[in-house]
Amino acid sequence: MARVESEARMRRRRRNIQSAVLRTVGVAGILAVTMIAPNIFQALPRIMGDKYKFGYRAKTASGRLAKKGLLRFVERGGIRYATITEKGRRALALELTADAHKRKRPRRWDKRYRLVMFDVPQYRRSTRDRLRRLMREYGFLRLQNSVWVYPHDCEELISLIKADLRIGKDVLYAVVESIEYDAWIKKHFKLS
Repeated sequence: MARVESEARMRRRRRNIQSAVLRTVGVAGILAVTMIAPNIFQALPRIMGDKYKFGYRAKTASGRLAKKGLLRFVERGGIRYATITEKGRRALALELTADAHKRKRPRRWDKRYRLVMFDVPQYRRSTRDRLRRLMREYGFLRLQNSVWVYPHDCEELISLIKADLRIGKDVLYAVVESIEYDAWIKKHFKLS
Protein backbone atom coordinates (compact mmCIF):
# COMPACT_ATOMS: atom_id res chain seq x y z
CA MET A 1 0.00 0.00 0.00
CA ALA A 2 2.90 2.37 0.65
CA ARG A 3 3.93 2.01 -2.99
CA VAL A 4 0.65 3.44 -4.27
CA GLU A 5 0.90 6.45 -1.95
CA SER A 6 4.53 7.14 -2.90
CA GLU A 7 3.73 6.89 -6.63
CA ALA A 8 0.83 9.32 -6.20
CA ARG A 9 3.10 11.69 -4.27
CA MET A 10 5.72 11.55 -7.06
CA ARG A 11 3.07 12.28 -9.73
CA ARG A 12 1.84 15.30 -7.74
CA ARG A 13 5.39 16.58 -7.27
CA ARG A 14 6.12 16.12 -10.99
CA ARG A 15 2.92 17.99 -11.89
CA ASN A 16 3.83 20.83 -9.53
CA ILE A 17 7.31 21.18 -11.00
CA GLN A 18 5.98 21.04 -14.56
CA SER A 19 3.40 23.66 -13.64
CA ALA A 20 6.11 25.94 -12.20
CA VAL A 21 8.25 25.58 -15.32
CA LEU A 22 5.29 26.17 -17.66
CA ARG A 23 4.16 29.23 -15.71
CA THR A 24 7.68 30.66 -15.64
CA VAL A 25 8.23 30.23 -19.37
CA GLY A 26 4.66 31.44 -20.02
CA VAL A 27 5.26 34.65 -18.11
CA ALA A 28 8.60 35.19 -19.82
CA GLY A 29 6.93 34.53 -23.18
CA ILE A 30 4.20 37.02 -22.40
CA LEU A 31 6.72 39.72 -21.52
CA ALA A 32 8.56 39.41 -24.81
CA VAL A 33 10.72 36.48 -25.79
CA THR A 34 12.14 33.93 -23.40
CA MET A 35 15.55 35.46 -24.06
CA ILE A 36 14.66 38.02 -21.39
CA ALA A 37 15.02 35.27 -18.81
CA PRO A 38 17.53 32.83 -20.36
CA ASN A 39 18.82 31.61 -17.01
CA ILE A 40 15.42 30.90 -15.50
CA PHE A 41 16.29 27.26 -14.88
CA GLN A 42 19.32 28.37 -12.89
CA ALA A 43 17.21 30.91 -10.96
CA LEU A 44 14.35 28.53 -10.07
CA PRO A 45 16.43 26.42 -7.64
CA ARG A 46 17.49 29.54 -5.74
CA ILE A 47 13.89 30.64 -5.47
CA MET A 48 12.51 27.25 -4.47
CA GLY A 49 15.49 25.81 -2.50
CA ASP A 50 17.57 22.63 -2.89
CA LYS A 51 19.28 23.93 -6.01
CA TYR A 52 20.81 20.67 -7.23
CA LYS A 53 17.69 18.54 -7.00
CA PHE A 54 15.33 21.21 -8.27
CA GLY A 55 17.64 22.21 -11.10
CA TYR A 56 17.65 18.64 -12.36
CA ARG A 57 13.89 18.32 -11.87
CA ALA A 58 13.20 21.59 -13.68
CA LYS A 59 15.36 20.47 -16.58
CA THR A 60 13.63 17.10 -16.88
CA ALA A 61 10.22 18.74 -16.41
CA SER A 62 10.96 21.12 -19.27
CA GLY A 63 11.94 18.11 -21.38
CA ARG A 64 8.64 16.40 -20.55
CA LEU A 65 6.74 19.59 -21.38
CA ALA A 66 8.55 19.76 -24.71
CA LYS A 67 7.65 16.12 -25.38
CA LYS A 68 3.98 16.97 -24.72
CA GLY A 69 4.25 19.88 -27.15
CA LEU A 70 3.79 22.61 -24.53
CA LEU A 71 7.33 23.99 -24.80
CA ARG A 72 9.77 24.28 -27.68
CA PHE A 73 13.52 24.72 -27.48
CA VAL A 74 15.15 27.31 -29.73
CA GLU A 75 18.86 27.75 -30.14
CA ARG A 76 20.22 31.25 -30.69
CA GLY A 77 23.85 32.13 -30.54
CA GLY A 78 24.78 28.72 -29.17
CA ILE A 79 22.38 29.04 -26.23
CA ARG A 80 19.15 27.02 -25.89
CA TYR A 81 16.04 28.91 -24.89
CA ALA A 82 12.63 27.52 -23.99
CA THR A 83 9.61 29.15 -25.57
CA ILE A 84 5.98 28.32 -24.98
CA THR A 85 3.92 26.91 -27.86
CA GLU A 86 0.30 27.70 -28.68
CA LYS A 87 -0.75 24.42 -27.07
CA GLY A 88 1.26 25.46 -24.01
CA ARG A 89 -0.52 28.82 -23.89
CA ARG A 90 -3.90 27.05 -23.91
CA ALA A 91 -2.78 24.66 -21.15
CA LEU A 92 -1.44 27.58 -19.11
CA ALA A 93 -4.69 29.55 -19.54
CA LEU A 94 -6.68 26.49 -18.43
CA GLU A 95 -4.44 26.00 -15.39
CA LEU A 96 -4.62 29.65 -14.34
CA THR A 97 -8.41 29.72 -14.76
CA ALA A 98 -8.75 26.49 -12.78
CA ASP A 99 -6.66 27.98 -9.96
CA ALA A 100 -8.81 31.11 -9.94
CA HIS A 101 -11.93 28.92 -10.04
CA LYS A 102 -10.77 27.02 -6.94
CA ARG A 103 -9.93 30.21 -5.03
CA LYS A 104 -12.91 32.34 -6.04
CA ARG A 105 -16.00 30.94 -4.42
CA PRO A 106 -18.85 33.39 -3.95
CA ARG A 107 -19.99 33.89 -0.39
CA ARG A 108 -23.62 33.50 -1.33
CA TRP A 109 -25.19 30.92 -3.57
CA ASP A 110 -27.41 32.37 -6.31
CA LYS A 111 -29.83 29.38 -6.07
CA ARG A 112 -28.88 28.12 -9.54
CA TYR A 113 -27.07 24.97 -10.56
CA ARG A 114 -24.64 24.72 -13.45
CA LEU A 115 -24.95 21.47 -15.39
CA VAL A 116 -22.27 20.18 -17.69
CA MET A 117 -23.49 17.42 -19.99
CA PHE A 118 -21.39 15.66 -22.57
CA ASP A 119 -21.69 12.97 -25.19
CA VAL A 120 -18.17 12.16 -26.38
CA PRO A 121 -18.05 9.29 -28.92
CA GLN A 122 -16.43 5.96 -28.04
CA TYR A 123 -13.54 6.46 -30.46
CA ARG A 124 -12.50 9.47 -28.31
CA ARG A 125 -12.65 7.51 -25.06
CA SER A 126 -9.36 8.89 -23.70
CA THR A 127 -10.70 12.44 -24.15
CA ARG A 128 -13.92 11.48 -22.37
CA ASP A 129 -11.99 9.94 -19.47
CA ARG A 130 -9.77 13.02 -19.22
CA LEU A 131 -12.87 15.25 -19.15
CA ARG A 132 -14.32 13.20 -16.29
CA ARG A 133 -11.03 13.42 -14.40
CA LEU A 134 -10.94 17.20 -14.87
CA MET A 135 -14.52 17.56 -13.67
CA ARG A 136 -13.68 15.61 -10.52
CA GLU A 137 -10.48 17.64 -9.94
CA TYR A 138 -12.31 20.97 -10.25
CA GLY A 139 -14.94 20.00 -7.70
CA PHE A 140 -17.95 19.09 -9.85
CA LEU A 141 -20.39 16.48 -8.57
CA ARG A 142 -21.35 13.58 -10.82
CA LEU A 143 -25.11 13.13 -11.25
CA GLN A 144 -24.71 10.53 -13.99
CA ASN A 145 -21.73 9.35 -16.05
CA SER A 146 -22.01 12.27 -18.43
CA VAL A 147 -23.90 14.82 -16.31
CA TRP A 148 -22.05 16.90 -13.72
CA VAL A 149 -23.27 19.72 -11.49
CA TYR A 150 -21.65 22.71 -9.81
CA PRO A 151 -23.44 25.44 -7.81
CA HIS A 152 -21.39 28.47 -8.92
CA ASP A 153 -20.54 30.17 -12.21
CA CYS A 154 -17.93 28.15 -14.13
CA GLU A 155 -18.67 29.02 -17.75
CA GLU A 156 -15.18 30.35 -18.45
CA LEU A 157 -13.57 27.19 -17.07
CA ILE A 158 -15.83 24.95 -19.16
CA SER A 159 -15.08 27.02 -22.28
CA LEU A 160 -11.35 26.58 -21.75
CA ILE A 161 -11.73 22.84 -21.13
CA LYS A 162 -13.78 22.52 -24.33
CA ALA A 163 -11.13 24.39 -26.28
CA ASP A 164 -8.26 22.43 -24.76
CA LEU A 165 -9.86 19.03 -25.40
CA ARG A 166 -11.35 20.15 -28.75
CA ILE A 167 -14.83 18.90 -27.92
CA GLY A 168 -16.94 22.00 -28.47
CA LYS A 169 -20.16 20.46 -29.79
CA ASP A 170 -20.01 17.41 -27.52
CA VAL A 171 -20.30 19.39 -24.27
CA LEU A 172 -23.33 21.41 -23.16
CA TYR A 173 -23.38 23.96 -20.34
CA ALA A 174 -26.71 24.81 -18.71
CA VAL A 175 -27.90 26.98 -15.84
CA VAL A 176 -30.95 25.54 -14.09
CA GLU A 177 -33.12 26.89 -11.29
CA SER A 178 -33.85 23.61 -9.55
CA ILE A 179 -33.11 19.91 -9.61
CA GLU A 180 -35.48 17.30 -8.30
CA TYR A 181 -34.40 15.73 -4.97
CA ASP A 182 -31.46 18.10 -4.59
CA ALA A 183 -30.97 17.83 -0.81
CA TRP A 184 -27.94 15.57 -1.24
CA ILE A 185 -26.40 18.02 -3.72
CA LYS A 186 -26.85 20.91 -1.28
CA LYS A 187 -25.35 18.78 1.47
CA HIS A 188 -22.36 17.89 -0.71
CA PHE A 189 -21.61 21.52 -1.58
CA LYS A 190 -22.55 22.79 1.94
CA LEU A 191 -25.24 25.11 0.59
CA SER A 192 -28.02 26.60 2.67
